[in-house]
Amino acid sequence: MKTAIAIALLSVPAVLLPTTAAAQGWRPPADSQRCPSKWGPGDERGSSNHMKNPEVVLRGARLIKTGEVIELGHVLGPQMPFFGTRIFNLHTKRTFMNPGANTRGSNEEVVTSEIGQVGTQFDGFAHQTVGDSMYNCFKVSEVATRSGFTKLGVQNAPTFFARGLLIDVAGFKGVEMLGDAYEITPEDLQQALARQGSIRPMPGDVILIHTGWGKLYGKDNARFVKSTPGVGTRAAEWLVKQDPLLVGSDNWPVEVSPNPDKELSLPGHQIFLVVNGVHILENLKLDELAAKKVYEFAFTMQPLKIYGASGSSVAPAALR
Repeated sequence: MKTAIAIALLSVPAVLLPTTAAAQGWRPPADSQRCPSKWGPGDERGSSNHMKNPEVVLRGARLIKTGEVIELGHVLGPQMPFFGTRIFNLHTKRTFMNPGANTRGSNEEVVTSEIGQVGTQFDGFAHQTVGDSMYNCFKVSEVATRSGFTKLGVQNAPTFFARGLLIDVAGFKGVEMLGDAYEITPEDLQQALARQGSIRPMPGDVILIHTGWGKLYGKDNARFVKSTPGVGTRAAEWLVKQDPLLVGSDNWPVEVSPNPDKELSLPGHQIFLVVNGVHILENLKLDELAAKKVYEFAFTMQPLKIYGASGSSVAPAALR
């Protein structure tokens, strides 16, 4: 009987248990420990410097076999989940009917929105700080103006085209959606990758994490923004060590929230953006990739060239 009980206990999937202690204890490093960036003093591009390497582009291009395009971005509109005073309003303008036998009419629109921080969004380095200090130790007090940041604006981001990897943590756990505040560990990421085959991250890859949380997007916005499963600080640091081009997820902050360490507020944002200069993608639409088990693909995306902005709404895609 004791043997049977022991076997039964061993068969319980421990990966489904909460992992709260691992994230506790992280604190931002001092400026002197993280600056200058590995990309050099004064650098404003961080991980997107990988796009200067032609092999990063070619590695993605070689994955296109069928020509199928899978969209990874949600539609912008008032149905999106919002935080605080963020808004998205569109007003149509019927500007005029042009003279001429062909009666050509013109229509336009006026959009009022935080265009960099709503919907499927790309976080630039001006978006987050440790105190007054941003990526590569640029100071908010020195570069912030009413018309944009004079350093680290999203206009520095290039066109992205590279190999993309999907890490389906929800699929690895055998669930459609991870729990409301499940902390993803490095072990979760590694075991999910192992389950998916022999694919491993390489420097310059885009790494996307499927939590299933995107199923709530536009359907239960209150729950979607209240909390979220995502990577903990250990997992964020493991991802950074893979030297990625971008890290993204189907939730709103990529990381777990609230953080298991109650004294921390979204430390993953600081780990990725401020400390290591790795851009992040939020609110991705990953359900089709996960359903089709597309774990490796060509990834493409172009942020809007908004001078001095903290980020950009984007419409990325996977090609295979």
